[in-house]
Amino acid sequence: MNKYFDLSGQVAVVTGASTGLGLQMARAFASQGANLVLLARRKQRLDENAQTLTKEFGVEVLAMKCDKTVTDEVKGAVDAALKQFGRVDILVNNAGTGAIGNAEDISDEQFVHEVNVDLFGSFICAREFGRAMHNAGYGRIINIASMYGLVGNMIAGSAPYHAAKGGVVNLTRALAAEWGKHGITVNSICPGYFYTELTAATLDSDYFQDMAKRSIPLGRYGREGELDTCALFLASPMSTYVNGQNIAVDGGFTCV
Repeated sequence: MNKYFDLSGQVAVVTGASTGLGLQMARAFASQGANLVLLARRKQRLDENAQTLTKEFGVEVLAMKCDKTVTDEVKGAVDAALKQFGRVDILVNNAGTGAIGNAEDISDEQFVHEVNVDLFGSFICAREFGRAMHNAGYGRIINIASMYGLVGNMIAGSAPYHAAKGGVVNLTRALAAEWGKHGITVNSICPGYFYTELTAATLDSDYFQDMAKRSIPLGRYGREGELDTCALFLASPMSTYVNGQNIAVDGGFTCV
């Protein structure tokens, strides 16, 4: 049987890996044999996750505190990853934030912070880890954008988030066009609403349950693990000819 998603011997870097979708994707990579570099700002959570993943899957895990908007910290993470593993094959640009508020009330500082974290920080990580991939002639970069990088919304004002994630969508295309010749594919995943420890209470509210039935063709929100297979596909050697794509994993929200 072909092991299409086998990542044995590869090294996957996941930002925002302390909780939520970042941790879920890290687990998926570990389940396929990838060693991991876990990056986030909460070191204690990263250390706990590293111990759990090593015990469960037998992979090697490097956990580092890293703010993706600080170039020196990202460079330090690249150096540490190469020192420990000698390679970086996969980067998942997952860490992000979300400014909520009516557009007329959003401050300059809120807008700049959103773009700095979600867009500029993603570029910094892609640039710095991309250099290591250039040298190897191989790489898989997966940017986590959002379905709200593709469409607007009438649920809650979040213009800075839409702008930043829309930027990630086109940054993905630009990097894919530029780096394909170096053996590096760059794609993005645009998730819809997913259950995590931070969103469960909100998504289970009557308002959001009614919204799911009215606006999502599948009639529900994403469950734990339902983003993993898309991430595994884009990270695997089997996705060789997929480049510059933005894949919505949203239950069909953006198709209607």
